[in-house]
Amino acid sequence: MADIKYKRVVLKLSGEALAGEAGHGINPPEIRKVAEEIKEVHDLGVEIAIVVGGGNMWRGEAGAAMGMERAQADYIGMLGTVMNALALQDFIDQSGIPARVQTAITMAQVAEPYLPLRAIRHLEKGRVVVFGAGAGLPYFSTDTVSAQRALEIHCDELLVAKNGVDGVYDDDPNKNPDAHRFDTLTYSEALR
Repeated sequence: MADIKYKRVVLKLSGEALAGEAGHGINPPEIRKVAEEIKEVHDLGVEIAIVVGGGNMWRGEAGAAMGMERAQADYIGMLGTVMNALALQDFIDQSGIPARVQTAITMAQVAEPYLPLRAIRHLEKGRVVVFGAGAGLPYFSTDTVSAQRALEIHCDELLVAKNGVDGVYDDDPNKNPDAHRFDTLTYSEALR
């Protein structure tokens, strides 16, 4: 086994990471590549849990902007994350690594309910755990859920892979050309 820095990690994947260049929908060749990269890290001895977004399927904020009730629009987005989680699970399983999907919204025919102790046990047994349905609550992003899951399952590191984002800024760089990108950022600095 390699000398690994982190024993247990949560990886946050944007839904767009599973869509490829199209930016929407599910792209099996793209998901296969992601699963192969996950396998490479898993084979080093790292326990991997994944929170997957659903932006390739639906965004609650966009639905609300079109006149939908926001909570209902967010629930549709949560279902998109479950679709992504199931697709990712399938390709991780095909790579030879057992994977389980746990969701914050009960749907027993396709996934386990989210239970932190069961997720930990899966990780200890060498399985990859993919979390779907966000927090099961409207108005929460999967980014927030990633931090929550990382705390609950005692991760050493949270890794965030955001589509089209190259770092943390003091303002939105797409709207403010003078936005400052931080090379490093402490927790206290982020709070300020």
